[in-house]
Amino acid sequence: MNMQTDTQVLSYNLALHLGDNSIIMGHRLSEWTGHGPSLEQDIALTNMALDLIGQARYFYQYAATIASDIEKKNITEDDLAYLRDPREFRNFLITEIPNGDWGKTILKLFLFSNWQLLAYEQLIKDGDPSLAAIAEKALKEIAYHVKWSSEWVIRLGDGTEESHERMQKAIEELWPYTGEMFELPQNENQTELNRTCITVSNHYEVWKIKIKDVFEKATLTFPSEKIWMQSGGKSGMHTEHLGYLLAEMQFLQRAYPGCEW
Repeated sequence: MNMQTDTQVLSYNLALHLGDNSIIMGHRLSEWTGHGPSLEQDIALTNMALDLIGQARYFYQYAATIASDIEKKNITEDDLAYLRDPREFRNFLITEIPNGDWGKTILKLFLFSNWQLLAYEQLIKDGDPSLAAIAEKALKEIAYHVKWSSEWVIRLGDGTEESHERMQKAIEELWPYTGEMFELPQNENQTELNRTCITVSNHYEVWKIKIKDVFEKATLTFPSEKIWMQSGGKSGMHTEHLGYLLAEMQFLQRAYPGCEW
């Protein structure tokens, strides 16, 4: 494999990983459509789901272009979104687990969006020009997701006794899935890790400071960092929930091949 192809493979893998994160998280958020606590918040969360699915489309389009060039055959964004099996997806586990109640959904979005913000900012600085352009286009959306979810974490954490307890329980349930976001991928050297922008060692410390700040304002207890962390999503090892999610998401394309977005 030549140098150009090596570079293409790295860009393809990263585009696929970022696209998978966005589409799975977006699909989960879309499940709240028509079920939010108020019309305003229902619309807000639905729009954020659309933001993420839109980002996924850009990443898949770029990945499909690379794959078509390498494989010497036409591969489309629809192939990547709708015709891959669960083991071929590379999203974080936190994006695929069920929403739970409103507070748990908010917290999941908060934790994930803060990671996205840091990753995309770094991607703009160091990444593949095409991926950097996608990240730059998405950054305003992600910044809003962070702001919106942060305000809700504070509102619920520092709200009623019940809302506080639910948020603390959500932290206990979701925290074991956060380690994977900063886990070093296997079989990649440090140069490649720096290039992928999402495994740079100082990201966790910056992310942790942001999370702690909001937790303190929300009167929520920051969890122990000695908790055992779940992992496997980036290598295709997923929870049972992803299979059910993809069965719903991919049904139309698999039942009626050739459908387009």
